Amino acid sequence: MTKTRLAVLALLGVGFTWGAAFVLMKDAIEQQPYMDFLATRFTIAAIAMVLLRPRVALAFKSGDIKFGGLIGVVLAFGYITQTIGLELTTAATSGFLTGLYVILTPLIAWLFVRQKVSKRVVIGLTMAMLGLGIFSGAATNIEFQVGQIWLVVCAVLYAVHILLLGHYGKGRSSYRFAMLQIAFAAIVTWGFALLDGYQPPPNAEVWFAILFTALLSTVLAFWVQTWAQTLIEPSRVALLITSEVIFTAIIAVFVGQEPLTLAIIFGGGLLFSAMLVVEWPSKRPETPLEPQLHE
Repeated sequence: MTKTRLAVLALLGVGFTWGAAFVLMKDAIEQQPYMDFLATRFTIAAIAMVLLRPRVALAFKSGDIKFGGLIGVVLAFGYITQTIGLELTTAATSGFLTGLYVILTPLIAWLFVRQKVSKRVVIGLTMAMLGLGIFSGAATNIEFQVGQIWLVVCAVLYAVHILLLGHYGKGRSSYRFAMLQIAFAAIVTWGFALLDGYQPPPNAEVWFAILFTALLSTVLAFWVQTWAQTLIEPSRVALLITSEVIFTAIIAVFVGQEPLTLAIIFGGGLLFSAMLVVEWPSKRPETPLEPQLHE
């Protein structure tokens, strides 16, 4: 097996861990306040990254803490809004709506820096909105549920995170920069968690969800993603990572967390097709944005 094929399989594994994280967190945050869950998760992830590669993680250079902290705060609020939305809706819906960052990233880039939007992005946006309408039931109910609104905000924050990372992350250690973002995300979530009094994980089930999301969905997934980017062009990396939304729905249905419906099949299929339209490599050379560092 070639290194490239191994990287493809590894990225699909990342998508699986992020999809599984949605399902695990859905049950876990019903037993532990979501801010306390996130604070514990990010703290364990940050400590693990320092212990794994201390010389790299702690060799700070000019601007690392300043910009890493800024991006970490954006990332923290992305996770916070995602977890609030997950608490108020289903895991499959959370996975699909969060995945809209793939569509929103080029749109936000066009709005603020006038980066040209291609025809396929416009087509992808249209397909995504149609798929979202079918998937969420908006075709028969114009009003979005509160949980869905939180998840759309989350998708916007993740898109902003990708843009900031692409701008400020150039020329820096990706491992150290990721560790700083996770550390600042821990600080932000601890601030909210302590307001109401921190509640530790109540049982082994929640501890398992925390360790899974911290070590696999945060530390290992990012490490694999970083390595794979040295072998596969960024547009393919982003495409493979969007498998997360499909794995979320599959796992949620498999464990009986929600039923398999035609709305999930057709709406989810349209939404994923929209991501394919936007992320499919173009024949013309381009400089895609760097992938994000979440689930």
